[in-house]
Amino acid sequence: MAGPAPHHMGEVFTNARPTEDPVLFGSVQLDPAGHFEVRSLQSFRLTYTTGRYGLDDTGSIRIVFRFTADGGGLQTDDATAANYVTAISSTNVPLRVSFHTNHTQRPWYQALTITVHHGFLREGEQITVVLGDRSGGSPGLRLQSMAETAFDWRVLADLCATGHYVPVAESPKITITPGQPALWKAVLPTLRRPDEVFRLGLKAEDIYGNPSDKVSTRLHLKPSRPVTGLPDEVDFPLGKRSVVIEGLSASDAGPLAIEIFSDAGEHLATSNPMLIRAGRYQSCWADMHGQSGESVGINTAQEYFAFARDLAFLDATSHQANDFQVNSAFWVHINHLSAEFLDEGKFLTLPGYEWSGNTGVGGDRNVYFRHEGRVIHRSSHALIEDRREIHTDAPTARDLFSDLQDEDCVVYAHIGGRPADIAYAHDPRLETAMEIHSAWGTFEWLMADCFAAGHRVGVVANSDGHKGRPGASYPGASEFGAYGGLTCFLMDQLTRDDLFACLRIRRHYATTGNRMLIDLSVEGEFDRFDIDPKVATSQPHECTTLEMGDIARSRSSAATVSFSVKADAPILRVDVLNGMAQVKKFDNPAPLGPQNRLRVQWRGAIAKGRGAKASWQGVARFSDCTILETVEINAWNPDKRLRQDGDALHWDAVTAGNFGAFDVWLDEGNAASIAIETNHGSAAFQLADIGGNAKTVPLGGLDLEVSVERLPDTLDLACLTGSVTLPLTAEQDNPIWIRVTTEDGFQGWTSPVYLIA
Repeated sequence: MAGPAPHHMGEVFTNARPTEDPVLFGSVQLDPAGHFEVRSLQSFRLTYTTGRYGLDDTGSIRIVFRFTADGGGLQTDDATAANYVTAISSTNVPLRVSFHTNHTQRPWYQALTITVHHGFLREGEQITVVLGDRSGGSPGLRLQSMAETAFDWRVLADLCATGHYVPVAESPKITITPGQPALWKAVLPTLRRPDEVFRLGLKAEDIYGNPSDKVSTRLHLKPSRPVTGLPDEVDFPLGKRSVVIEGLSASDAGPLAIEIFSDAGEHLATSNPMLIRAGRYQSCWADMHGQSGESVGINTAQEYFAFARDLAFLDATSHQANDFQVNSAFWVHINHLSAEFLDEGKFLTLPGYEWSGNTGVGGDRNVYFRHEGRVIHRSSHALIEDRREIHTDAPTARDLFSDLQDEDCVVYAHIGGRPADIAYAHDPRLETAMEIHSAWGTFEWLMADCFAAGHRVGVVANSDGHKGRPGASYPGASEFGAYGGLTCFLMDQLTRDDLFACLRIRRHYATTGNRMLIDLSVEGEFDRFDIDPKVATSQPHECTTLEMGDIARSRSSAATVSFSVKADAPILRVDVLNGMAQVKKFDNPAPLGPQNRLRVQWRGAIAKGRGAKASWQGVARFSDCTILETVEINAWNPDKRLRQDGDALHWDAVTAGNFGAFDVWLDEGNAASIAIETNHGSAAFQLADIGGNAKTVPLGGLDLEVSVERLPDTLDLACLTGSVTLPLTAEQDNPIWIRVTTEDGFQGWTSPVYLIA
C-alpha cells in the first residue's frame, strides 16, 4: 500500500520550514486502517499528535485530498447527515473546522482545516478529528467511487501560524476496493485477418465501473463462429479482476461475437462485434492520454499501464502527466515503464507527456515519442523545485513546435483544463490529430476551428482520465461528465513503427468509449498525396478510392461517400458531413409498428475553457399520457438516477459538449404534451407535432440545448451501410467524415478525407 513514490511527485511546499526534520512537525494515526469498499459509508478517527514546536494560537492542521476524490463533501453543520466532521483537542482548546475545495495546491485541491482558536497546544498534545462522526446520527463518511490502492490522508501543519503549511513525516493510507459485480464485459479486437492471433478479455465491473475482485464463478463461452483455442468454459477466480484468454484465432472470414453465460445458463454479456477480414489492416484500440498519482491522478504509473493492458484490454497506451509536475526522476520512470510494458505484436506503449501551457500561449498538447530517452520540453517548472533543466523549457506552443522539429514524435491538441488554441500555434508536420472527446466532454468545435483554419488533421478520443482506469474511464461523481473515449488505429501490424505511420496519415477514428467497426471510403477520380502538400512537396498518385485520412485533389465537382458501421448496440443514425455541414442523415430503418417512444435530450457546454461543464437540473412533465417505461442514456453517475414523480421525470446531470438523455415509452392521448423546465431554460411541445426530426430549443452557452424526438419502439440493426454522392465546394478543402450515434448514446467519428476541389 505504498502509492506513488514521493521522489516522483511533482509537488512543492514552502521551503521556509520550522526545521528540516518533518518528524518534528507531529505525527498522525488513523483508525480504522485497512480495506474499504468504494462508496461505502465509514467512520474514521484521525489523531494528530503535536511535535516539538507544538501548535500555536491560530495555527492549524489541514487534511487534504486529491482533486479526483469524489467522496462526500465534508460538512460540520448537520450531525444527522452524511459526511459530518467533528474535531476536539486533548486539552479542550477551542478549534474551528472548515472544508473548502480549490483551497490548496495541486493536486490536493480539497482541504479540511482545523484551526486552534484562543489557545495553543504543546508537544505531545493531540487533535482528534472524526470524519463521518456517527454520534449524532450521521450514517458516516461516503468514500470515493474509484478503487485506489493507497488513498492518502495527507496531513499538513502550520505550526507557527504563518500561513505556511508543511507535510508531516508520514500520512496514513487506506485501500479502497471495488464493489460487487454488476455488469459483465467481454472485449475483443474489432478487426483481424484470418488466422491472425487475438485475445478475449473478461471482467465484471461494479456499478461505478471498477473491475470487481469479488466474484468466483465458471463462465461458459459461445462464439458465433469457430474460434481456435477458445475453451467452452473458463473459471473466474475470487480475487482476480479479469480473465484474459490469449492465442485465439479464426480461419473463416465474417463477423464474430462471443456470448458469455453463467453456470445456471444466465446470459451475462455479449462481446463487442469483431470482423475477420483479409486486407491491409487490423484494429489497434488505444487510450493514449491519462495520468496517475504521481501527478494529478490516482494509483501509480505502473498500475496505470497494467490497468490499460490487463483490465481495459487495450492494444496501446501512453502516460501523459502534466509537464509542470514531471520532475526528472519521474520522467526517467515514465520512460522506463514505457519500455518495460512494450510488447510489440501484443501491447504498444509510447513515451510522452502533456505539454500544459496556459491557453494564452497555446493551451494543452500531448507529445508522443517513438523512442525512450528524449528530452522533455516543459511548458514551465510550476511544481518542480529542481531548476537544472529549466533551460529546456518551451514556454509557448510555438516554442514547443520549434524545439520538436528534429524529434521523431507526434502531437495532439486537446481540451482539458486549458483549451488548445490551434489558431495561436499549429505545425502540420507534428500536430497530426485533434482530441475531440474525453472524460472532460465532447469538443467537435475543435475540428470546426481546424477546418476554418485550413488544417488537415485526424480525429482521436481518449480518456484524459485521472482515476486510474485508462481505457475504461468512468467519470465518477464529481468533475467529469462523460465516459472516456477510445481511438481505433487501422494498422498492418502492432508495432510502434506502424502506429507512427498510421498517425501521420490519419488512418484512425474515435469513439466515446465503445468499440465499433467503421469503414469509410470516397469514390471518384483523384490525385492522392502521400504527404500533406502543406508539409512537403510530393508527387500525387492517380486513384479512384480514398480512405479515411487521405488528402487528394478531386478531378470532378462531386464524389461518392460510402460507409459501413458495426456496433454492439443498434445504430441510431449516421451523419455524413462536409466540414461541419450535414450532407445526409442515415437513420436506422425501423421495423413496422408503433412509435410510442420519445427521446428527451440535453447537451452542450457553458464555454470552451475550465468553466465548460454545464450542470443540469431538469424536469419533464407529461400531460394526457401515461409513462410506461423509461431508460437513461449516458447516465454515468449511479447516485443521480432519473426519478419519476407521477407524470414527471426529474434528472440531475452534467454535460460539456456531450449529451445526456432518457427514452420514455408512453400511452398517449390525443392532446398529449410535454413541458420541460431546466436551470438553463424551458421548452414545451404537443406530442402530435413531434416526429423523427428532433424539436430543439437552444439555451445559450456553447450549444446548450434541449430536444425531443420520436423514436421507433424498437431498433434492431447494429450494422448500417450507406452511400451518397455529394457536391464539392470549389477552391477549398472539403473535409468528408462521418458521425455515428448508437441507440445507447455512444458516438464515433472518422478522421476526414480531405478533398481539394
